[in-house]
Order: sequence, then structure tokens, then C-alpha cells
Amino acid sequence: MNWKRSTALLALAFTFCLGPALAQESTVVVPPDAKKLQPPAAWEKIPVPPLHAFHPQQPTRIELKNGLVILLQPDHELPFINGTINIRGGARDLPESKAGLIAIYGDAWRTSGTAKHDGDQLDDILEAMAAKVETGGDIDSTSLSWSCLTKDENQVFGIAADLLEHPVFNEQKLRLAQQQAVAGIVRRNDDASSVAQRVAAQLVYGKDSPYTRLPQISTVMGITLDDLSAWHTKTLTANNMIVSVSGDFDPATMETSLREAFEGLPRGAAWPKLDTEFAGPTPGVYSVDKSDVNQSNIWIVGLGTERNNPDYYALSVMNEIFSGGFGSRLFQDVRTKLGLAYSVGGAYGASFDHPGVFYTAASTKSVSTVDATKAMLAEIHELKTKPFTQAELASAKDQVLNSFIFHYDSKDKVLAQATQLEFYGYPADYLTKYRAGIEAVTLADVERVAKKYIDPSKLAVLVVGNEARYGTPLTALDIGPVHPVDITIPMPAAMRQRMRGAGSE
Repeated sequence: MNWKRSTALLALAFTFCLGPALAQESTVVVPPDAKKLQPPAAWEKIPVPPLHAFHPQQPTRIELKNGLVILLQPDHELPFINGTINIRGGARDLPESKAGLIAIYGDAWRTSGTAKHDGDQLDDILEAMAAKVETGGDIDSTSLSWSCLTKDENQVFGIAADLLEHPVFNEQKLRLAQQQAVAGIVRRNDDASSVAQRVAAQLVYGKDSPYTRLPQISTVMGITLDDLSAWHTKTLTANNMIVSVSGDFDPATMETSLREAFEGLPRGAAWPKLDTEFAGPTPGVYSVDKSDVNQSNIWIVGLGTERNNPDYYALSVMNEIFSGGFGSRLFQDVRTKLGLAYSVGGAYGASFDHPGVFYTAASTKSVSTVDATKAMLAEIHELKTKPFTQAELASAKDQVLNSFIFHYDSKDKVLAQATQLEFYGYPADYLTKYRAGIEAVTLADVERVAKKYIDPSKLAVLVVGNEARYGTPLTALDIGPVHPVDITIPMPAAMRQRMRGAGSE
């Protein structure tokens, strides 16, 4: 596969570097009968067999009496074992005053260590075995994982279990995690594309939404050891955990080991579902003025859907036709034919337990900002007015299905997906039904979901760029006034004073 990957990367580089120039070249006139005189290319004669049946080897599911779920996926190809403990509860479950706690917790949990071995000692022990034990936090979960050679499993898993049940949070490691978090906060406006992605999500979900709430210097520095310990105690309930293990092990022996380690964990209340509204963005034009850049990032955003939506399959095919890759309408028209973007793409986002984001995004030269935005909006409008073709449908379904299979071409990948389905309460056969769902999509389905879900009047347009270089103002989009977006990073008074003092030296 390496030569294919290299060829694809070269083609991608060629397209991105030379595409706009080629798009502006004069058209070469080909005689109508020229194609008829050419014999079929060799690759056109290669028969394309139908896809094989998709029946991934599902992991063994074991549920303990305390509600903890174990997923086992033996794989004896290599002498390694990988395990992960996913725990419900994450950043979205905390109040605004504690924004940033989960990231701090994820760092300090591992670096602090346990009563037996502090974090630095764990580093030395694990390094000697070429093993890893890591912790982390996310929007809706925290996790602990381990990876090691088969021969070291008992010792490494023992460390992981001890870290889960007996962490000792350290003040020095907390301060280090806070300093690193603050360093990230003060730099979060440096990259224009990151700013665009962040603000786009805020437009869709709301600036104060649990899904887009930002840690601030004041909230990060206000986190205490008691906060870390309280969160750990709150989430240490067996029925809110999923333990997934893959690799070179005997299933019966592994099950016994995991039962001994986790059957004593307490059972608690089921983790509550987050009750929040998703109204979507307030339509209009929004602008972030960054005078230090020479190109624009454009995002046109709306509310997406959830993966349990019966229309998810049709929306996936529609999205592939619209923005799925080099052959999509968006890329072919905005990037290739018009030469208005360095890159352009999008997605009709679908999350597992809340609506995703429907977005169309591009990066372009500053002077092309308005033209590129108009072209993107026109493509979105055409989803409702330009008929889809049978060729587009067939190509999109092939692309979706052929890429889908490579997401699950190893036992590790299948286990990761099974863990995700378990975490969000989806049926275990969700993967096997996906192919049939995509294959069943018709042109009428694509037309129907485009008309049902695409509403240009409910979209927000965001531009992050250097307003002085646009040439044509954003008001020329003719969709209302431009709303400036403030991305100023709040600085605590003491920090502002120190910065003033440092500047005067």
C-alpha cells in the first residue's frame, strides 16, 4: 500500500499547488471523434468485483454484577496487549467556573502517580519495559489506557488498576498542568484556522454551550487538588465504565484477571444525560479580523444531525456528492473550475448523542474572500435546486463504502468502534447494518433529505481573515450586517500587571 499512498500524496500536492493556475489556462479544444479513436485504457478493462460481505469479528462482551462492561478482542498476530478504561463524564458535565478541569485532571492523574509509586517513578518503571500507562479527558469522558508486551501484562495492568483505584494527586504536578494549560490559552488565537473552527462551533451551539465552553486563565488557575479528587471519586463507579482489551492474551485468563480487579468497584447512579437545547446558529455574517494573516478562512455553518437518525445514510451519501472529496461538487466547482480556494470541503456532521455541525469550509486569498463565499453559498443552494444524477449517486456510494471498510480493517479498530457504540448505547450490529443502509439509498432519498435538511436561510457565515485586504467588503454578500466576533482572551488583573511590568523593563 505504500506506493499507492505516495502516489496519492504526490497527486494531492500537484492538485493543491497547480490547480488554480491550471483552472485559468485556456481551454484545449478536442475534436468530437478523438475519444472514439482512442482504445480503452488498460485500467478501464480491470473488472471490479462486488464488495465482500462485511462481518467484523465482534469482541466478547461481559457485564459484571456491578454494571462494569468488559470487551475482549484477542489478536495473536503480535505479542502486545492494549487496554483502555473509558469512564462516562467529561468537560460538558462541569459548570463554567470549572472550565478546564478535565484537561488538568487528565494530565495530573498520570503524572501524580499512586501511593506506591509517584509519577516520576512510574515513568522509570514503564520505560524499562517499553510500556505505557496514560490518562486523559474529553468532552464527555475520561480514560485510562495501558500498552505493553504480553510478558509484562500482569505488572503493567497492575499499575493501571492501582492508578485507577488509588491515585494520589500531587500539588506540584497540578501546578505544572495549570502552567501548560495557561500557555495553551494565551496562544489559542495564533492560528487562524483553529480560531475559525472554534468560533464556528460556538455559532452553532452557542458561546456558553457545554460543548463550546472555553477554559480561561482564571478558571484553570482556580482548580485545586480537592477538585481533582472530588471528580475522581464521583466518576469511580463501575456501571459508568467500559474496559476494552485487545491483543495477545487468553480470553479466560484475561476475564479472570479483570474480574478480580474490578468486581469490587462500587456501583453508582447511571450517569445523567446532558439536557441542553440545540437551536442552531443565528443567521448572518460574522467576522473575526486578524491583521496578521494574508488569507481568509471561511466557514458556513448550521446544525447537523445524530447518527441514530433514520436519514443518516441518505445524508451521508448526499454529503459525499456535495463535499466528500476531489470529485465532489464543492471541490470541482469552487476549487478546480473557479480556482477560488486553496482547500475546500465540508460535512453534514452527525454525532452519537447530540447534533453535529453542518459546515462548508474553505481557505482562500484575502482578495478572493467574497467571491469564494458567494461560490460556496451557491453550491449549498444548488443542493435543493440542481438535480442529483445516477452517476453521482453510484460514485458517492462507492466512495462511502470503500472508505468505510478501511476504518475497520483490524481487530483493534473494530474494538474501538464497539467500545464507542457501547459507550453511547448503540446496538452492537450497527456496523454490519451500515453497509446495507448506504446501499439502499436512492436518488429519491438524496433529493428528499437535501430538501428536508438543507435550509440556507438558517446558516451563519463566518470569515476569519484580514479585513483590510478583502478588497470587496463582506456586506457585498447581501445577507445582512456584519457582526464582529470578539476573541479577546480575558487576562486576570494580576497577570495584566505583570505583563505591563515586563513590557516596561
